[in-house]
Amino acid sequence: MLLLKPYRRPLHISTRQIQDSPCSSGTLFIDRAVSILKGHDPIPLNSLSSQFTPQYASSVLFQCQFNKPLALRFINWARNRQFFNLQCKCISIHILTRFKLYKTVQSLAEDIAFKFDDNKGKTVFSCLKDSYHSCNSSSAVFDLMVKCYSHLKMIDRAMNIFELAKSNGFMLTVLSYNSILDALIRVSCNGSFELAQKFYDDMVKSGVSPNVYTYNIMIRGFCRKGDLQKGLVVFDEMEKSGCLRNVVTYNTLIGGYCKIGKVDEAVELLKLMQVRNLEPNVVTYNAIVNGLCREGRMNETSEILEEMKGKGLMPDEVTYNTLVNGYCREGNFHQALVLHSKMLRNGLSPDVVTYTSLINSMCKTGNLHRAMEFFDQLRTRGLYPNDRTYTTLIVGFSQQGFMNEAYKLLSEMISSGFSPSIVTYNALINGHCAVGGMEDALSVTQEMEHRRVVPDVVTYSTIISGFCRNRELERAFCVKQQMVEKGVLPDVITYSSLIQGLCEQQNLTEACELFQEMLRVGLAPDKFTYTTLIGAYCANGDIKGALHLHNEMICKGFFPDVVTYSVLINGLNKQARTREAKRLLFKLLYEQSVPNSVTYDMLIESCRDLEFKSAVDLIKGFCMKGLLDEADRVFELMLQKHKKPSEAAYNLLIHGHCRGGNLHRALNLYREMVNLGFVPHTVSIIVLMKELFNEGMSEELNQVIQSTLETCKLADGELAKVIVEVNYKEGNMDAVFNALTDMAKDGLLPNSGKTAFCHMPQ
Repeated sequence: MLLLKPYRRPLHISTRQIQDSPCSSGTLFIDRAVSILKGHDPIPLNSLSSQFTPQYASSVLFQCQFNKPLALRFINWARNRQFFNLQCKCISIHILTRFKLYKTVQSLAEDIAFKFDDNKGKTVFSCLKDSYHSCNSSSAVFDLMVKCYSHLKMIDRAMNIFELAKSNGFMLTVLSYNSILDALIRVSCNGSFELAQKFYDDMVKSGVSPNVYTYNIMIRGFCRKGDLQKGLVVFDEMEKSGCLRNVVTYNTLIGGYCKIGKVDEAVELLKLMQVRNLEPNVVTYNAIVNGLCREGRMNETSEILEEMKGKGLMPDEVTYNTLVNGYCREGNFHQALVLHSKMLRNGLSPDVVTYTSLINSMCKTGNLHRAMEFFDQLRTRGLYPNDRTYTTLIVGFSQQGFMNEAYKLLSEMISSGFSPSIVTYNALINGHCAVGGMEDALSVTQEMEHRRVVPDVVTYSTIISGFCRNRELERAFCVKQQMVEKGVLPDVITYSSLIQGLCEQQNLTEACELFQEMLRVGLAPDKFTYTTLIGAYCANGDIKGALHLHNEMICKGFFPDVVTYSVLINGLNKQARTREAKRLLFKLLYEQSVPNSVTYDMLIESCRDLEFKSAVDLIKGFCMKGLLDEADRVFELMLQKHKKPSEAAYNLLIHGHCRGGNLHRALNLYREMVNLGFVPHTVSIIVLMKELFNEGMSEELNQVIQSTLETCKLADGELAKVIVEVNYKEGNMDAVFNALTDMAKDGLLPNSGKTAFCHMPQ
């Protein structure tokens, strides 16, 4: 404001005075400046720079206002010089708008917005208004200023200039309305959407017809708010008003449907879009792919990709990043790695979110070496890890007890400008507690307080659980008292850890008292709580009390798992109540799903009726016992009952028949499985290959090897594939099997990974 005062008075005297000034020296100076400009080189003007005043600059602008090259040349030379004040810039905006040089206008308008922090744009409006007639201008100038302020999220100024222009008789167009509406929607602060809706209603009442951009902005606002129904109302309004919907309209609604989990409705809208002769673009398909990934419907994404390619649209970085993240969330790390490799081959760059997902996936499988490879690759590609990337790695290393590495990452995280979160610190505490370092865990809480990170219920519960595992129950209860004093209420995990600690010390009475306290404070025990107490009752020989808790947990909606039933069945067997144990097992199998890894010795001994819901678990149990005829009968029953086979069942049977010496049966099952589109488990394949080699079935062995290598789509696997093929040709089968096993452990083959060999019966 203070900078404007020296020039405000001449401005209000009228710009005509500048044009008609009789001062001969001033006229000569201006004529000389214009003459230099006409020479197509404004650089000689530098010698006049110190003599220029705002009035002289304004006069030059008026002399050049109908000569586009001269005006542009002078504005580009003068715009950043001290004498080129608000008045000069406003005159320039009028001139440039008339010449439709909108990019330069936008740039000048941004200069004004940033440099002149006036009373909500009032001074800027006055300056534009005063020079309006002298420049033979139009209302488009005010549209552009409103658009500029809106784009910069200076909404108060945009709306003030909008109102001032209207009250002074200037006819603003739909451009101004759209600019303000878009800014209000983008800001997403409290009340901004309600203000946008009111502004839209005022627009309609004022007789300004919304265009396709207006409708699209409003639909986007409703979709962002999660109010899809109102978005559809606007969608219908478009048709009634005769406004043609475009691809953006449909894309916005498709994204809105996917955001709230209604992917099928989004697909229907995609079909409608094509019926209306509107071609979907990559954004359309990316929205649907994202929706399917969010819903965990990864199998359906391949159909969308095929449709997309059929229209000549190639997946972009957004498509691949979305798919990689989706497969990582699903736990299908092999496919995520395949797509990541494909991205790199196609010259597309994974983003930080994708690399973080891959790092998280590798940490979950315990493959920290591969996680660090992705971390290094991320930085090599010029990307920067974010706080979640660092926290993911710190969690991974802490879970496996590699605390030195975790602290190195923490140090790097802090030096990169990121503040560790409560999740980061809880991971470190969990790591220390897992290896029994309780004093180190407590020192982390001190560091948290130093950094003003408030410990939460997870922090305290983790420490309590650690003390309970160390049999330091007194200290565990002290921590419980501390957390309550600090206003952090214990949760189910807190109580369950303490109950387990008491049960392990055979202090069932206090454990039951704590259980009752848990109920009094309104916390519902979970499956772990009940199982812990059932085990304690069984250990005390109180089977009646154990069965009472078993029935209670079922009544409360908790289905007992394998641990619960193993505890109960073992307790019954110890008291020679075998008939009740078998009855309980049959109830489990006949009325509920069979839990994985159920005690198969007991299951197979008790099993007479094959009408069980979980045939796969029975197949596994029979294969482990070498009862392959029984396993085959269960498989046949499964086909009759469910009408479709299971991938897991095929893998179990192939593995079982190979180990049982029935190679032809295993090979037929493998071929049948592949023909049905299933991908055999890596362990099954390697066992089958070894048996084929031992039996001298070279042709069949070659077919299995080639089929397996074809599924290895990773670039990282190319060298391994060559090693397999060369050694196979030379007959060095030990090297072939070793290479395939290493490929599987590195995640290069489907259905493989570090823990792959733990999932099949040995």
